[in-house]
Amino acid sequence: MKIVDSHSHIDDEKFDIDREEVISLFDENKIDFIVDPASDVKSSEKIVEIVKKFSRVYGAVGIHPHEVEDITDDDLKKIYNLSFSNKIVAIGEIGLDYYYDNSPREKQKEIFRKQLEIAKKRNLPVIIHTREAMQDTFDILSEFKGDITGVMHCYTGSFEMAEKFINLGFYISISGVVTFKNATNVREMAKKIKLDNLLIETDSPYLTPEPNRGKRNESKFVWLVAQKLSELKNIEINNLIYNTNSNARNLFKINN
Repeated sequence: MKIVDSHSHIDDEKFDIDREEVISLFDENKIDFIVDPASDVKSSEKIVEIVKKFSRVYGAVGIHPHEVEDITDDDLKKIYNLSFSNKIVAIGEIGLDYYYDNSPREKQKEIFRKQLEIAKKRNLPVIIHTREAMQDTFDILSEFKGDITGVMHCYTGSFEMAEKFINLGFYISISGVVTFKNATNVREMAKKIKLDNLLIETDSPYLTPEPNRGKRNESKFVWLVAQKLSELKNIEINNLIYNTNSNARNLFKINN
Protein backbone atom coordinates (compact mmCIF):
# COMPACT_ATOMS: atom_id res chain seq x y z
CA MET A 1 0.00 0.00 0.00
CA LYS A 2 1.19 3.52 -0.84
CA ILE A 3 0.66 6.55 1.40
CA VAL A 4 -0.36 10.18 0.77
CA ASP A 5 1.61 13.08 2.23
CA SER A 6 -1.02 15.80 2.37
CA HIS A 7 1.42 18.66 3.05
CA SER A 8 5.00 18.67 1.76
CA HIS A 9 6.98 21.70 0.59
CA ILE A 10 8.93 20.02 -2.19
CA ASP A 11 9.26 23.50 -3.76
CA ASP A 12 11.38 24.64 -0.80
CA GLU A 13 14.91 25.74 -1.68
CA LYS A 14 16.24 22.92 0.54
CA PHE A 15 15.17 20.58 -2.28
CA ASP A 16 16.67 22.62 -5.12
CA ILE A 17 19.75 20.37 -5.19
CA ASP A 18 17.93 17.03 -5.43
CA ARG A 19 14.19 17.58 -5.96
CA GLU A 20 13.99 15.29 -8.99
CA GLU A 21 15.86 12.51 -7.20
CA VAL A 22 13.61 12.73 -4.12
CA ILE A 23 10.48 12.51 -6.27
CA SER A 24 11.95 9.68 -8.35
CA LEU A 25 12.10 7.59 -5.16
CA PHE A 26 8.36 7.93 -4.42
CA ASP A 27 7.65 4.40 -5.69
CA GLU A 28 10.52 2.93 -3.70
CA ASN A 29 9.32 4.79 -0.59
CA LYS A 30 5.68 3.84 -1.25
CA ILE A 31 4.46 7.43 -1.66
CA ASP A 32 1.20 7.74 -3.61
CA PHE A 33 1.21 11.52 -4.08
CA ILE A 34 1.95 14.73 -2.20
CA VAL A 35 0.32 18.15 -2.01
CA ASP A 36 2.76 21.07 -2.05
CA PRO A 37 1.34 24.30 -0.52
CA ALA A 38 2.73 27.74 -1.34
CA SER A 39 3.86 30.55 0.96
CA ASP A 40 3.76 33.57 -1.37
CA VAL A 41 3.28 34.57 -5.01
CA LYS A 42 6.78 33.45 -6.01
CA SER A 43 6.42 29.99 -4.51
CA SER A 44 2.93 29.70 -5.99
CA GLU A 45 4.40 30.31 -9.44
CA LYS A 46 7.18 27.79 -8.75
CA ILE A 47 4.68 25.15 -7.62
CA VAL A 48 2.59 25.61 -10.76
CA GLU A 49 5.69 24.66 -12.77
CA ILE A 50 6.68 21.78 -10.48
CA VAL A 51 3.30 20.05 -10.67
CA LYS A 52 3.44 20.21 -14.48
CA LYS A 53 6.68 18.27 -14.40
CA PHE A 54 5.91 15.62 -11.78
CA SER A 55 2.79 13.49 -12.01
CA ARG A 56 2.77 12.58 -8.30
CA VAL A 57 2.88 16.19 -7.07
CA TYR A 58 -0.21 18.37 -6.68
CA GLY A 59 -0.14 21.96 -5.53
CA ALA A 60 -1.84 24.76 -3.65
CA VAL A 61 -1.40 28.47 -4.23
CA GLY A 62 -1.68 31.16 -1.61
CA ILE A 63 0.05 33.55 0.77
CA HIS A 64 1.23 32.47 4.22
CA PRO A 65 0.44 34.86 7.12
CA HIS A 66 4.18 35.56 7.53
CA GLU A 67 4.24 37.09 4.05
CA VAL A 68 1.12 39.29 3.93
CA GLU A 69 2.36 42.67 5.19
CA ASP A 70 3.05 44.12 1.74
CA ILE A 71 0.53 42.09 -0.24
CA THR A 72 -1.55 44.05 -2.74
CA ASP A 73 -4.77 43.37 -4.61
CA ASP A 74 -2.62 42.68 -7.67
CA ASP A 75 -0.86 39.91 -5.74
CA LEU A 76 -4.20 38.41 -4.78
CA LYS A 77 -5.32 38.58 -8.39
CA LYS A 78 -2.19 36.59 -9.33
CA ILE A 79 -3.13 33.93 -6.76
CA TYR A 80 -6.65 33.81 -8.20
CA ASN A 81 -5.33 33.42 -11.74
CA LEU A 82 -2.77 30.78 -10.71
CA SER A 83 -5.53 28.78 -9.04
CA PHE A 84 -6.82 27.85 -12.51
CA SER A 85 -3.55 26.07 -13.33
CA ASN A 86 -3.52 22.33 -13.92
CA LYS A 87 -3.22 20.20 -10.75
CA ILE A 88 -3.72 23.11 -8.34
CA VAL A 89 -6.10 21.55 -5.84
CA ALA A 90 -6.36 24.09 -2.99
CA ILE A 91 -5.71 27.61 -1.74
CA GLY A 92 -2.97 27.55 0.85
CA GLU A 93 -1.31 27.68 3.05
CA ILE A 94 -3.20 30.61 4.49
CA GLY A 95 -4.28 31.68 7.94
CA LEU A 96 -3.03 33.52 11.02
CA ASP A 97 0.22 33.41 12.98
CA TYR A 98 0.39 35.42 16.21
CA TYR A 99 3.43 33.51 17.50
CA TYR A 100 5.96 35.22 15.23
CA ASP A 101 3.76 38.21 14.29
CA ASN A 102 5.82 38.73 11.13
CA SER A 103 2.86 40.67 9.70
CA PRO A 104 0.43 42.99 11.52
CA ARG A 105 -2.52 41.04 12.87
CA GLU A 106 -5.18 43.16 11.22
CA LYS A 107 -3.42 42.76 7.87
CA GLN A 108 -3.22 39.00 8.46
CA LYS A 109 -6.97 38.86 9.04
CA GLU A 110 -7.71 41.03 6.01
CA ILE A 111 -5.64 38.88 3.62
CA PHE A 112 -6.94 35.68 5.22
CA ARG A 113 -10.52 36.71 4.48
CA LYS A 114 -9.66 37.78 0.93
CA GLN A 115 -8.03 34.42 0.21
CA LEU A 116 -11.01 32.60 1.67
CA GLU A 117 -13.13 34.58 -0.77
CA ILE A 118 -10.90 33.35 -3.60
CA ALA A 119 -11.36 29.76 -2.41
CA LYS A 120 -15.11 30.24 -2.23
CA LYS A 121 -15.25 31.72 -5.72
CA ARG A 122 -13.09 28.94 -7.11
CA ASN A 123 -14.80 26.15 -5.13
CA LEU A 124 -11.43 24.99 -3.81
CA PRO A 125 -10.57 23.72 -0.32
CA VAL A 126 -8.17 25.66 1.89
CA ILE A 127 -5.04 24.62 3.79
CA ILE A 128 -4.98 26.47 7.09
CA HIS A 129 -1.97 27.57 9.12
CA THR A 130 -2.78 28.78 12.63
CA ARG A 131 -0.41 29.43 15.50
CA GLU A 132 -1.34 31.17 18.76
CA ALA A 133 -4.41 32.42 16.86
CA MET A 134 -6.87 29.55 17.24
CA GLN A 135 -9.96 31.52 18.23
CA ASP A 136 -9.55 34.22 15.58
CA THR A 137 -8.93 31.53 12.97
CA PHE A 138 -12.08 29.71 14.02
CA ASP A 139 -14.15 32.92 14.07
CA ILE A 140 -13.08 33.88 10.54
CA LEU A 141 -13.63 30.37 9.16
CA SER A 142 -17.07 30.39 10.78
CA GLU A 143 -17.99 33.32 8.54
CA PHE A 144 -17.60 30.92 5.59
CA LYS A 145 -19.36 27.91 7.12
CA GLY A 146 -21.04 25.84 4.43
CA ASP A 147 -19.10 27.55 1.65
CA ILE A 148 -15.55 26.31 2.29
CA THR A 149 -13.95 23.04 3.34
CA GLY A 150 -10.31 22.39 4.08
CA VAL A 151 -7.72 21.09 6.47
CA MET A 152 -6.18 22.36 9.68
CA HIS A 153 -2.56 21.74 8.75
CA CYS A 154 -0.12 20.45 11.39
CA TYR A 155 -2.80 20.75 14.05
CA THR A 156 -1.53 20.88 17.64
CA GLY A 157 -4.53 22.36 19.45
CA SER A 158 -7.03 20.74 21.78
CA PHE A 159 -9.46 17.98 20.84
CA GLU A 160 -12.34 20.25 21.85
CA MET A 161 -11.21 22.90 19.37
CA ALA A 162 -10.58 20.26 16.73
CA GLU A 163 -14.20 19.19 17.02
CA LYS A 164 -15.28 22.76 16.32
CA PHE A 165 -13.20 22.87 13.14
CA ILE A 166 -14.55 19.46 12.12
CA ASN A 167 -18.07 20.81 12.54
CA LEU A 168 -17.16 23.58 10.09
CA GLY A 169 -16.24 20.91 7.54
CA PHE A 170 -12.50 20.70 8.12
CA TYR A 171 -10.12 17.78 8.39
CA ILE A 172 -7.45 17.63 11.09
CA SER A 173 -3.93 16.91 9.85
CA ILE A 174 -1.29 15.36 12.08
CA SER A 175 2.43 15.84 11.40
CA GLY A 176 5.67 14.47 12.79
CA VAL A 177 5.10 16.56 15.92
CA VAL A 178 3.07 13.58 17.20
CA THR A 179 6.38 11.69 17.58
CA PHE A 180 8.14 14.41 19.60
CA LYS A 181 8.92 13.45 23.18
CA ASN A 182 7.31 16.57 24.68
CA ALA A 183 4.15 16.45 22.52
CA THR A 184 1.95 14.54 24.98
CA ASN A 185 -0.98 16.88 24.30
CA VAL A 186 -0.80 16.21 20.56
CA ARG A 187 -0.80 12.45 21.11
CA GLU A 188 -3.80 12.64 23.43
CA MET A 189 -5.69 14.80 20.92
CA ALA A 190 -4.75 12.59 17.96
CA LYS A 191 -6.05 9.47 19.72
CA LYS A 192 -9.54 10.98 19.78
CA ILE A 193 -9.82 12.22 16.19
CA LYS A 194 -12.00 9.86 14.17
CA LEU A 195 -10.44 8.33 11.07
CA ASP A 196 -13.10 10.01 8.93
CA ASN A 197 -11.69 13.40 9.95
CA LEU A 198 -7.97 12.70 9.77
CA LEU A 199 -5.14 13.53 7.37
CA ILE A 200 -1.40 12.94 7.82
CA GLU A 201 1.52 15.01 6.61
CA THR A 202 5.22 15.71 6.96
CA ASP A 203 5.36 19.51 6.46
CA SER A 204 8.74 18.69 4.95
CA PRO A 205 11.43 19.94 5.01
CA TYR A 206 10.36 20.95 8.52
CA LEU A 207 9.26 19.05 11.66
CA THR A 208 11.20 15.87 10.98
CA PRO A 209 9.72 13.04 13.10
CA GLU A 210 11.61 10.92 15.58
CA PRO A 211 14.02 9.19 15.29
CA ASN A 212 15.28 11.48 12.51
CA ARG A 213 15.21 14.87 14.25
CA GLY A 214 18.00 17.03 12.92
CA LYS A 215 17.76 15.67 9.37
CA ARG A 216 15.90 17.34 6.50
CA ASN A 217 12.33 16.09 6.55
CA GLU A 218 11.07 14.29 3.44
CA SER A 219 7.79 12.72 2.38
CA LYS A 220 9.21 9.25 2.99
CA PHE A 221 9.06 10.02 6.72
CA VAL A 222 5.26 10.27 6.58
CA TRP A 223 5.36 6.54 7.30
CA LEU A 224 6.70 7.36 10.77
CA VAL A 225 3.69 9.59 11.40
CA ALA A 226 1.35 6.83 10.26
CA GLN A 227 3.13 4.27 12.44
CA LYS A 228 2.83 6.44 15.54
CA LEU A 229 -0.85 7.15 14.88
CA SER A 230 -1.64 3.48 14.33
CA GLU A 231 0.00 2.70 17.68
CA LEU A 232 -1.87 5.48 19.46
CA LYS A 233 -5.19 4.42 18.00
CA ASN A 234 -4.45 0.70 18.32
CA ILE A 235 -5.44 0.01 14.72
CA GLU A 236 -3.72 -1.66 11.79
CA ILE A 237 -1.51 0.76 9.90
CA ASN A 238 -3.10 -0.25 6.57
CA ASN A 239 -6.50 0.72 7.97
CA LEU A 240 -5.16 4.12 8.98
CA ILE A 241 -3.51 4.67 5.60
CA TYR A 242 -6.56 3.56 3.62
CA ASN A 243 -8.74 6.07 5.48
CA THR A 244 -6.33 9.02 5.43
CA ASN A 245 -5.56 8.45 1.75
CA SER A 246 -9.29 8.40 0.98
CA ASN A 247 -9.80 11.58 2.99
CA ALA A 248 -7.03 13.37 1.08
CA ARG A 249 -8.47 12.28 -2.27
CA ASN A 250 -11.92 13.42 -1.20
CA LEU A 251 -10.77 16.82 0.06
CA PHE A 252 -8.53 17.64 -2.89
CA LYS A 253 -10.73 15.92 -5.49
CA ILE A 254 -7.93 13.68 -6.74
CA ASN A 255 -9.38 10.61 -8.43
CA ASN A 256 -6.51 9.06 -10.39
